[in-house]
Amino acid sequence: MEIELSRRTLLRGVAGASLAVGAGLYTATPALAVPAPAITGCAGWNARPAKSTPQLLDHKPTVLVVHQTETPNSTDLSKAHAFSLARSIQNHHMNNNGWIDSGQQFTISRGGHVLEGRHRSLSALKGGKQHLLGAHVGGHNTTHIGIENEGTYHTVTPPDQLWASLVAMCAYICQQYGIKVANIKGHRDYNATDCPGNKLYSMLPKLRQDVSKLLG
Repeated sequence: MEIELSRRTLLRGVAGASLAVGAGLYTATPALAVPAPAITGCAGWNARPAKSTPQLLDHKPTVLVVHQTETPNSTDLSKAHAFSLARSIQNHHMNNNGWIDSGQQFTISRGGHVLEGRHRSLSALKGGKQHLLGAHVGGHNTTHIGIENEGTYHTVTPPDQLWASLVAMCAYICQQYGIKVANIKGHRDYNATDCPGNKLYSMLPKLRQDVSKLLG
């Protein structure tokens, strides 16, 4: 239950804090860091080797882009299904698109499992100083980091498990790279596409709000 403090009590507290500061006794409590979500690296889901080594750029990304995979909204929420999804995305990107590896840096399954997409993305994120060049937003890949969300969200919302992982992952990425929450965008903000789906795109303001809460 919340307790309403009187003005006198509040003033006493402020005065006490001021005295403590003056005496050198007061230590500010630092903001809690957002913990790293559980992320399965490429080796964990048995990724193919990239055709060539993905490039690390000596600057941080400034924009975080939300995508949908436009695959069926599977009811299989298992980790095994998530791994199979990651392999099918990689195969499509390499075999059909002719890319060196998966285009996006990270993938989240409908079961909420977070996976590294393109090789080296996870180590770059943990370091927080370099951007792993992807292939997910035409004309903007040198500055934009992307998350693919399993499913198609034109008329339905993402399942709770996916949403929770998306919020946690966005908060961690924003923290690691210093990306402004306002710079969490949808794919359609940059290219002629309906990605990430009308429903998920309409939820981006809520996503920014939920991420802000985690970041404090």
